[in-house]
Amino acid sequence: MKKERAKVNAILLADTPGSFITRRIPMANLEFGGIAGDRHFGVTSLADARQPMYPRGTEKLNLRQITIVSEEELSLIAEELGIEYVLPEWLGANLLVNGYPELTTLMIGSRLLFPDGTGLICMGENKPCNLPGQEIQKHYEMEPKLATRFIRAALKRRGIVCAVECPGKVYEGDEVQIFVNNLDNPMQ
Repeated sequence: MKKERAKVNAILLADTPGSFITRRIPMANLEFGGIAGDRHFGVTSLADARQPMYPRGTEKLNLRQITIVSEEELSLIAEELGIEYVLPEWLGANLLVNGYPELTTLMIGSRLLFPDGTGLICMGENKPCNLPGQEIQKHYEMEPKLATRFIRAALKRRGIVCAVECPGKVYEGDEVQIFVNNLDNPMQ
């Protein structure tokens, strides 16, 4: 696997009932299941519209424990939307990194390793939906149709979803090693 590096610029938690919006925290204890108290915490989750092969509500493995976005990709989304910036909080992200501008292109099976040995495994691209677009619209009321324009602007730029492979702690400012998966050995 090819190795890259990035820096953790923010750690975020979605702990307000009924909301996907995250808030910044200085560190997180990642457990099997994600960050305790986060909206997406759990080893398993219930199937929804993203898994049409299962009846809604079917218990399945949670592949969406942690969501990660890059500053570089958020800047590209903002540029395409014609707005000043897009905050990771508005997208419900758990980690904001910089230094790896093609984060969303990471293949399933790529790994992210933090200084204390904490490890995440990439489970794929976080597909854009209109909920974050609606949140962005609230902050730029004078811009037309941001909620629907967001989906196109965020395609291949929305970040990734991960599962915790090795529990531990993640701190703001941590350097993360990214082990980029390739097609030859997808799940080493």
